[in-house]
Amino acid sequence: MAVIEMRRFPPNLDLAPAARANGTVRLPGSKSISNRTLLLAALAGGSTDIVELLASDDTHVMLMALQKLGVGWRQHDASQDYTVHGVQGRFPVHQADLFMGNAGTAIRPLTAALAVVGGDYTLHGVARMHERPIGDLVDALNAVGADISYTGEPGFPPLHIRRGHIDATLLRVRGNVSSQFLTALLIAAPLMARTNPLTIEVVGDLISRPYIEITLNLMQRFGIAVERRDWQSFTILPGQQYQSPGRIHVEGDASSASYFLAAGAIAGGPVRVEGVGQGSIQGDVRFVESLREMGATVSMGENWIESSSNGVLQAIDADFNHIPDAAMTIAVAALYANGTSTLRNIGSWRVKETDRIAAMATELRKLGAVVEEGVDYLRITPPEQLLPAAIDTYDDHRMAMCFSLASLDGAARAGAQIRINDPKCVAKTFPDYFDAFASITRTGDLLDHA
Repeated sequence: MAVIEMRRFPPNLDLAPAARANGTVRLPGSKSISNRTLLLAALAGGSTDIVELLASDDTHVMLMALQKLGVGWRQHDASQDYTVHGVQGRFPVHQADLFMGNAGTAIRPLTAALAVVGGDYTLHGVARMHERPIGDLVDALNAVGADISYTGEPGFPPLHIRRGHIDATLLRVRGNVSSQFLTALLIAAPLMARTNPLTIEVVGDLISRPYIEITLNLMQRFGIAVERRDWQSFTILPGQQYQSPGRIHVEGDASSASYFLAAGAIAGGPVRVEGVGQGSIQGDVRFVESLREMGATVSMGENWIESSSNGVLQAIDADFNHIPDAAMTIAVAALYANGTSTLRNIGSWRVKETDRIAAMATELRKLGAVVEEGVDYLRITPPEQLLPAAIDTYDDHRMAMCFSLASLDGAARAGAQIRINDPKCVAKTFPDYFDAFASITRTGDLLDHA
């Protein structure tokens, strides 16, 4: 089995101000779709050909975990095309120690699947993973007979999963911390609904609903129908089993598209991204609505999106609960707006790869912005002139990518000299990000010349 080879990065990366951004970028595959598809293909009957799987730290973590669990998979030469041989809902290996890095899209669905299938498993990750909550998911599973315990701080990984005695017709899970908890239960639900219907009820409001839509869409591709009542309950009828669709293509990552589309809006454009478009199953394509509200011109085709701008961006005041990852890009684009912007309902940022509200506020202030930080909002007033800054990235890929935009010249103000500390964090989802960014700003191969 091939192992994804990750490129080497310098300790920091300097970005000179760039006068314009224009060109075309082919996007890597979606992380959300990639890891969901890998697990569904593993649980299914039959073999699944996955085309253009994302090459990243997070997908590498999932591939290695599946390998340890006895799932056969093969990478086709040097491509990002894989074949996964499904195990029909029963992992061949019943005892394993699994390293999950900082991949929430891997550890949470795997926790639910392993708890239901049964065995003796330990799951752990990097230090930050052990600070990311998983208690709501564990509570929901243990309440119906799973046997999951904490080997560190209660409510957080590491976890020890033993064979339980699950008998479930109803599960309840809170929806206001992470939608990944509901995704995990949905993916595991057909393994529990053997003879009786199984209903999952969401307690409170459900955040990041578009990510649940991705889950439901992919489950349907693998033969599972889910009855949804608003966003409060989901029912899986008994007797359904995952079956391979044969071949599935991974869309380009809509969250990654946000950086390049914002670059076109800030620095003139046009910038086109390929691999995602108006037919996308990803909620983050709605990022374009925010760009349009800020005054950018955006057009879309079936498999592409293009942005440009002829003037100063308008300040924005909006609820970003539906696109929390892409909203980080808006926070940096707000540096080029003509007034104060407010990003609301982003409390989920607190439990991501880092506390993104605190991190964004700190780094935006380095650039001269006045930032008001709340429990679940940011208010950003841009400076007259952006200040040169060394941006700390907190081992968070999205911090590194979105702050690259501060090097761009906009109509309202010039870009700054930006140093990105620890640029290797982009390998989590987009190892070639800085080269792609260089291709639209005409600054050469940044990593090779850093």
